[in-house]
Parts: sequence; C-alpha cells; structure tokens
Amino acid sequence: MKEERKALKPLDVVSGFLVRPGFYEVYGATALEGAVNFTVHSQGASSCELLLYHRKEEEPYAVLRFPDHYKIGQVYSMIVFGLDIEEFEYAYRLDGPWDPKKGLLFDRKHVLLDPYARAVTGQSVWGESQRKDGLYHARVVKNNFDWGDAPDPFYEMSDLIIYELHVRGFTKHASSGTEHPGTFAGLKEKIPYLKELGITAVELMPIFEFDETMGKREVDGRQLLDYWGYNTVSFFAPNTSYTAAEEYNREGRELKELIRELHLAGIEVILDVVFNHTAEGNEHGPFISFKGFDNQVYYMLTPDGYYYNFSGCGNTLNCNHPVVQEMIVECLRYWVSEYRVDGFRFDLASILGRSEDGSPMSNPPLLKRLAFDPLLGNTKLIAEAWDAGGLYQVGSFPSWKRWAEWNGKYRDTLRSFLKGEYWLAPEAASRITGSHDLYAENKSGYSGYNSSVNFLTCHDGFTLRDLYSYNEKHNEANGWNNTDGANDNRSWNCGAEGETDDPEVNRLRLRLMKNACAVLMCSRGTPMFLAGDEFGNTQYGNNNAYCQDNEISWLDWGLLEKNQELFRFFRFLIAFRKRHPAVTRELPAAMCGFPQISIHKEHAWDGNLTADTKAFGVLYAGYDGRTGRDDLVFLAVNPWWEEVWLELPALPKDDAWEICVCTGEGEAGEIYPEGKSCAGQDKICLKPRSVAVLEGCLKRQN
Repeated sequence: MKEERKALKPLDVVSGFLVRPGFYEVYGATALEGAVNFTVHSQGASSCELLLYHRKEEEPYAVLRFPDHYKIGQVYSMIVFGLDIEEFEYAYRLDGPWDPKKGLLFDRKHVLLDPYARAVTGQSVWGESQRKDGLYHARVVKNNFDWGDAPDPFYEMSDLIIYELHVRGFTKHASSGTEHPGTFAGLKEKIPYLKELGITAVELMPIFEFDETMGKREVDGRQLLDYWGYNTVSFFAPNTSYTAAEEYNREGRELKELIRELHLAGIEVILDVVFNHTAEGNEHGPFISFKGFDNQVYYMLTPDGYYYNFSGCGNTLNCNHPVVQEMIVECLRYWVSEYRVDGFRFDLASILGRSEDGSPMSNPPLLKRLAFDPLLGNTKLIAEAWDAGGLYQVGSFPSWKRWAEWNGKYRDTLRSFLKGEYWLAPEAASRITGSHDLYAENKSGYSGYNSSVNFLTCHDGFTLRDLYSYNEKHNEANGWNNTDGANDNRSWNCGAEGETDDPEVNRLRLRLMKNACAVLMCSRGTPMFLAGDEFGNTQYGNNNAYCQDNEISWLDWGLLEKNQELFRFFRFLIAFRKRHPAVTRELPAAMCGFPQISIHKEHAWDGNLTADTKAFGVLYAGYDGRTGRDDLVFLAVNPWWEEVWLELPALPKDDAWEICVCTGEGEAGEIYPEGKSCAGQDKICLKPRSVAVLEGCLKRQN
C-alpha cells in the first residue's frame, strides 16, 4: 500500500487550487466528490483558461490556465478540487490565431460559454439581459433527479396526436388561471386540460437556452422580443427564464417534473430543436461560444471566411463536420437519458444533410448516425424537410425507416382544397390517405404513412381561426411594414376580413374549422395541430408572430368557454380517431371484403377522381381483433359551394352506416355520439362546404 501511494503523482497547484489531469472523454463540467472535472476541446487554440466567478459577479475571482501537459490531442481536461458547485459559475478564454479569412477568430479578450454547459446564467429573468455585453456563464449541475417508477409512454407514430405549443405563450395570458404563468410549472398545471382534450404528445417550441432580448426593439409603444426562441445559446441547457423559480444548480428540476407528470398522464414530449444555426449570427454577431472555440469548425464558411446562410439567420451550423456531429449526437442522447424526452422535431432539417461546402449530400452521415444510434432507438425523429437556402426535401429526405417529416404538401393541398378549390380532389385524396406517392415503403427508405406528419397549422403561419378569417397577412405590428412572413397562405376570410359580427360569416368560419379538424383526424399519418386551434385562438392575422410576446401570441383561454362547441368537436374527433384503428394503420383484411382504403365519388366504388370532382369519400376498412369486428370508417368531404349526394358503399344485409359527424347539419354542425343511423339510405347529402364522418354498424360479426 505504501508503494502504491508513492507511485501516485502529487497534485499540481494552479492559481492556488489543487488540480490534476481530468477525464478527457467527458466533455463539459462534471461534479465529482469534492471536485469538478472540466473538459473542453479546440482544434485551433494555443491555450485555454478556466474562469471562476462568484454567483452573479462579472469579474472572475480565479483564472486557471490549463497546464500544457493537461492537453491530449486537442482536448483540455482538468479536475479542480475544493469547489462547491452551489457557489460558483464558470466560463473559458482561449488564445490562438486571428485570421478571419481562414475562419480563425481566437481572441483571449472573449469570455466564452462552455459548448457543453448543462445550465446557463445571465438570462434568468424573461426579457431582461442581466449581464452587460450579453456574456453568459455556466453552472455545474448534478443529474440526480428521482424519476420514480413512472413508465415512459411509447406510442407508434400512427397513434400520436401531436399538439404544438409555446411554453410561455400557453399560460402567460391572465385568462390561463395558472399560479405560475408562462413557465414549465404553468404548463404542468394544464395537464388535466391536455388529458381532457385527448392529445398523446406535446411538441414544445424551443426550450434550449436562448436570448429573447436579441433584436429587442420597440414598435408603436410595444416591446418586441425574440419570443419563439429559434436562436440557440446553449444546446444542453434548458431555458432558465421558463422556470417559475430562479433555479440554481437544480438540474433542470422544473422541466423534469413537467416531463414526469406528462408521462404519468400518458403524454409524450417532443422537443423542437434548432441545429441549423446559433445565436452568434454572422460576422457582426456576438461571440458567445462556438466562434471563440472553433469558428472554422462549427460554422459553414465561404472560401473568404464569411458565413453561409442557409438558415436565413446569419450563420449555418456545420452539422456534418465530425466534431459537430459528435456534439449533436451527445446533445440528443443527453436529453433522452437525463430528461426522458421522447422525440425531436428538427427545425430546417435539410441543413443537417448539407456537406461542409453547403451542397446537399445523398447519404448524410449525421442523419444516418441519428437513425441508428442505440440510445435514440425509440426516439421519434421528425424533420422539417426544407431550409431557407431553397432545399425542399418533402418526400425525399434521407430516412432509413426512422425519420418522419412535416408533410408540407399535405398542408398546402388541404388548405387549398378545403377552402373551395375542389379541382384539387385527386391530390387531396392522396394526402388524406397517407401520401403514398411521397412515403411508399420502397421509396427512399420511408416507412409508409408513418413518415407523414399531417398538419394544417403550426407556429409558423396562420392559426386555424385566422386561416378562415383573413385573406392577407397582417404583420404590421412586427415593424417591417408587413413585408415579413409568408404570402402563400391559402386562406379565405369567408367574406369579411378579420373579426366580424356577421352571423353568416361566423357560422361558415366555424364550419370550415370543423371541416379541417375532421379531415385531419381522419387522415392516414400522424396528425398535428397548433395549441389553441381547438377553441378558436387568433393572432389577429399575424402569420409571423416570432417577436410578439403579448396578447397576439399568448393563448386567450377565455375563448375556450366562448367556443365550447369547437372544443367539443375537437375532443370528439380525437377520441373517434383513437377508437378506429382502420384510420390509423393497416389492419388484417376486413371480413366483409372491403379493401383497406378505397375512394368513392357520387357513385360508390367509382374512385376515378378528376379536376371536375366536386366531392368524394374515403373508406377505411379492416378487421379489428380487439372487438372481433370489421372497423369501417367513411369520410365524406364536400368543399364545393353547393350540396352533393354521395352514394354509400353497401354494407352486408341488416348492417347500416351511422353518421358520427356532419358539419352541414344544424346551424353550426352536429356531433352524434351514439351515431345517427342511415338504415334504409343508400346515399348521404353533403351540404355546401361540409364534411361527414360515418362508421359501419355491423350487427352480425363476432
């Protein structure tokens, strides 16, 4: 034993601290017993300093230069003893060459945030920049949250019903009635509502640490912020201003408590992640982290050292560089293992498939690596399959039977069709039945309809109510003279622009919102809709509310009571979808002999849709082993402005179709929870601009 002790190398002393070489394969700052391990890497730096700060102080109380022999390859690692993680913050300074034309931006004056920081200080109070010059420090956390025995819900893509929401905007409005509005805790208070609605997954808009004060300005007396959060500061850290309490070394407790409670409620959590760019912007942007660690590695640069901008936000992350790949993979693994996240939606995901010179790759290593990573094996991977550089990959995104896509073609086609462009019936039927032309299992590694996330609305664009209330965008409040935001909205104001007291217009708008809900919930693929659509939330015609931290973006929960009829309709159709597996998946062959999917015009079994087709029906059929009966669902859609009669496919003797939903009946549409029998009828009348949903009532099957 004495000989072993003599063999141990004595500790070094740096700036008065006992230190020793650290764990080189563990990036970031890791709490040890009585010490902290700090590990970072840089290809171009000539030296690295660790800065230690007292809490909330701007000047370091200690500067520890990594000894030269504490560097292996390009990795600096040092264990510092005698640190209490509750009492300090840390950052780095790196020295090295300054040659912007080569992309080298090393400057010892820049205080840099750890790229692997698990918690960040400097932006803890929403809307207030608490440090001059936008400097950020990191904190060390202990990931010791007790998850208990709560099982993680796991749904197949076909069983997901995704609800996209903004953490702050979901409960910030006074009408939310929450104790902690605008926070993770406030969202947790709304879990009973989410259960009542029936959704099975929430998709949270960016919750990684971001700086909402970037571009802070005032327009017409209203303060505008980077409200959406698509400018990431730190990929490993939750946004501290989304916590109800000012957290310090709490390992993201409020977010973890939220995820645990959502899981207990049977709701998955999908994060909207932004790996296409960062908050550092272009050559005029701030030095936060990556520019100072390895600008030429982390960003796509032109031959003269400027930033490629395929993101539209100033820079483009160099995702397929091996170092950046590794960081992204480790980041996603961290969120899955430490936060139990169930899936990710990748913003402008086509950038993740570009090479280091910006050209599209046929077999992107990052996307393939994520598809086959063991720890991510059950994690949903959803791509926004386009980018701001003009690369549009809906139906051609590299998949390996793992990646799903936001189906932008579903959105565009159904928006146009449902507002009255009936001549799009052939393509509309294709989108409703799973977009087989895009996602056939033998095409580009797709897994059929499970690759299609169907949506009509999301954060980017009109809400569902605004889709039928405005012909044009109204983004004047953004301060860009209404030049920002998409012009291709495929919306219709039903005869009056914006809010109106005209009862006919309002009845029509309500019917069109119901039509959209019914078609979305009866489409093959994964449905997704925007929070608040279920009770008619409005953004007053603003289709690009990225900067509106106010009533334009916040959900007005008073509309829930006002529009209970619409809410009940959504809740009923969500439950209907869950009850009918023939809609969501391929079942064994139906005993009655009907094919799994069939299309019908005015005459049953005539599926020859043309540009002259005014209305059509989609029949889903299959044998449901749970009930021992065939599951038969008939969706009938008439976007035309006159009524149309559709012949119903004949059922076996003594069986009959029952109407569950018919938006053309009554003043604003009807729901029939017990079914309205069509016995003795061989046709159904679809009123102008209406949708009906029927189920087969089979009496003789066992």
